[in-house]
Amino acid sequence: MHNIRELVELSTNYLEKKKVKEPRREAEELLAFLLNRKRLELYFDYDAPLEEKEVARYREWIRRKGEREPLPYITGEVSFLGLKLKVTPDTLIPRQETEILADKILKALPEKPCTIWDLCTGNGCLGLSIKDQRGDCTVKLSDLSKKALSVARENAASSALSVEILEGDLCAPFQGQKADVVICNPPYISPEDYLHLEEEVRLYEPKEALVGGLDFYKRLSLELPPFLNPGAKLFFEIGTGQGEGVDSLFHQSHWKQKRCEKDWGGHDRFFFLEYHPETK
Repeated sequence: MHNIRELVELSTNYLEKKKVKEPRREAEELLAFLLNRKRLELYFDYDAPLEEKEVARYREWIRRKGEREPLPYITGEVSFLGLKLKVTPDTLIPRQETEILADKILKALPEKPCTIWDLCTGNGCLGLSIKDQRGDCTVKLSDLSKKALSVARENAASSALSVEILEGDLCAPFQGQKADVVICNPPYISPEDYLHLEEEVRLYEPKEALVGGLDFYKRLSLELPPFLNPGAKLFFEIGTGQGEGVDSLFHQSHWKQKRCEKDWGGHDRFFFLEYHPETK
């Protein structure tokens, strides 16, 4: 019967041979998830034996990790601002930068209740985390992908969060409605940059949720105004080096308070602005 120490050592060696980055951390993270423990807790119980069914499941997970499958797709969930959210290969895996964006949005929201739209919602991480902390706000999630929305719907239900979920392309599902806040983390990687992404991303995450360059921001600059209340705040995630390009797309006079903020690595990552139509 294998114990925790043996399984971690064997799995680390296997993942090392498969050239997986940080093989020990990946091996420990998977085992900790399987045993419903924190990773550091494994060290306090290194000689504890595992049941055969646990060993079999762990071996299958390690095999998948050796094939470069992202850990959240193996476990089926990710933690995002305190919420446990489902992820599948039909949705992008939320990054730390997106969690930072959610935190920035929460700090910048008006104190009074407002209507918030989360476009290109994916698994719903942005809109749901904001609804979780601002239950007084009306939050609506939208996406073009039926499969992604199915995951977002499950996450809303499992988190007991009341949001409206709409299917359609950008503003299309919101005909006749207006928003006070619009959040969007659209596909922004260029086709050229996509070719240089890590295998874990290219082989497993949905390409249609990744590749778009500046196209979506151009559409947003043109299509959003009829759907916005005066003073509406917009919060976007953007790609490395895209700050100036996105800024130039929102050149019309009704776009005010434009600013680009960088992530911890010093790269363009967040773009914020407000909608102030000229009064006649």
